[in-house]
Amino acid sequence: MILERCCTSLEEVLEAKQNGASRVELCTRIDVGGLTPERELIKEAVASGILVNVLIREREGDFFFSREEVEKMADDVRFCRDCGANAVVVGALRSPFEIDSDAIRLLLAGRGGMKATFHRAFDQMEGDPFSALEEIISLGCDTLLTSGRRPTALQGAELIRQLVVHARGRIAILAGSGVRPENLEELRSRTGADEFHGTRLCCPKCK
Repeated sequence: MILERCCTSLEEVLEAKQNGASRVELCTRIDVGGLTPERELIKEAVASGILVNVLIREREGDFFFSREEVEKMADDVRFCRDCGANAVVVGALRSPFEIDSDAIRLLLAGRGGMKATFHRAFDQMEGDPFSALEEIISLGCDTLLTSGRRPTALQGAELIRQLVVHARGRIAILAGSGVRPENLEELRSRTGADEFHGTRLCCPKCK
């Protein structure tokens, strides 16, 4: 089982490492769904030795980004690559029914050897989730972070299970939102997922 803790400071990163996290997702402003962290924090987190996935999101609000915003985020991706980050966490939509594939290609063009996670912009979409999953796979993403298009992963457990089955190992399904130590086993049983994301995973409260 892979546990990814969402962290907003070096203290949290070191705490996650000490308490057995598989990796961290580094961001700031969790109150607005997460934004790209400061570059100095990215460097410090990578230097700690734990696998660091960096959220790349220019601003709060919707996921309909302008060309200028995408170019700024693409520069952040290249910075993460040069720092030695494990992965970048990205997402962009053209409409509620359509992934902005051009934006994702531009963002990932400079990732080098980094992995890529498509974030919960997926959960803001309407329409067929399996077609969206196929497009995310075709764009070269390694992981999809999702709550099953519901407020929490437990509420979305059935769709998460269906996504795991549909993926057939071609992409990892990372269950997130409302994931806590006390519901991990239930989530694993109901979804068939092996990767979980949360702000409370691998912290002293887990022990």
